[in-house]
Amino acid sequence: MRGEGFSSLLFCLPNAESPVFEYTAIGKEKYGMEWMEVFVATSRDGLETVEGILYACGLTGLMIHDDRDFVEFLENPNREWDYVADELVEEKQEQVTGITFFLRNNLYGAEQLAQIRSALQQAKQMEGEWDLGSLELSVKNVAEEDWANNWKKYFKPFPVGDRLLIQPSWEPIPEQTDKVVLQIDPGHIFGTGTHETTQLCMELAEQYMQLGDRVLDIGCGSGILSIATLLLGAKEADAVDIDPNAISIAYENSDRNGIDRGRYHVQAGNILEDSRLQAAYSQKTYDLVMANIVADVVIALTKQVPSYIKDGGIFLCSGIITERREDVLAALQAAGFGVLDLREKTSWVAIAARYEG
Repeated sequence: MRGEGFSSLLFCLPNAESPVFEYTAIGKEKYGMEWMEVFVATSRDGLETVEGILYACGLTGLMIHDDRDFVEFLENPNREWDYVADELVEEKQEQVTGITFFLRNNLYGAEQLAQIRSALQQAKQMEGEWDLGSLELSVKNVAEEDWANNWKKYFKPFPVGDRLLIQPSWEPIPEQTDKVVLQIDPGHIFGTGTHETTQLCMELAEQYMQLGDRVLDIGCGSGILSIATLLLGAKEADAVDIDPNAISIAYENSDRNGIDRGRYHVQAGNILEDSRLQAAYSQKTYDLVMANIVADVVIALTKQVPSYIKDGGIFLCSGIITERREDVLAALQAAGFGVLDLREKTSWVAIAARYEG
């Protein structure tokens, strides 16, 4: 069943007139070392779903590698060529089906890569009977130890909203500030605060959270959003992410911000399918629920969040590309939420909605 669950996404495909097997060489020549060339391995049946996931993460230029294409090219009875180099045939016979895309080799590219990795992990856990392949990511053009750390030199302290200042754990604050300082080291997990989706969610949290609120952060990544709410006066926060590494990273970040672990609890798992997590969070009632993920997961969560939130509680959802805005709004309305606020930055949307039952 191809693409089910992500079928409402639009896809940006390569130019049909250009053979897909030429793109990698062109990309290397065009983009060089300033760009990371990233490949995600999938199956033939998984191509459409992975295209949708990457599109939902804000990518528009995708190079599709389907091992069937080269065979069809060779067997085309209307071919206008006489000879194909043996080296090319050998290379294409070894080619793995998947998708190549390019990211900047800087802070923003590292943030995008972490977001994509998280979205692919979510899809793999929801795979069921689909065959999505391994969904393994590989990076070319730059050594792994370089792309894992080079972005740090671009990550400097910066303000978000009216009250917060994001400080990388390895960077000093250049001058005195009256803002609430949030120290963060995201590791390889999504959440530096530089991505538009994170900033939008933090701005909305600053406006709609009340002192003493109880918060649930779904898809917490580095923990930046839930830690921000605790620094702004939340009483307690629970956080969950599909990536088990998020537990140690979020706790490390909460520790460096002086957050008592009695107020902050992080778990790993797929909240959409894990009945244990669903039962644990349903036993509590939250004033504020946040989800900075992708549109399809936000839409799925609209059916669950009413079990976790107080009547009149606030649901902040972000990670939504503008093309999916109406889909998310419709899902919120169907689940009993009334929209309070909608904000956009570049091609991203964040929504604050009140649960009205």
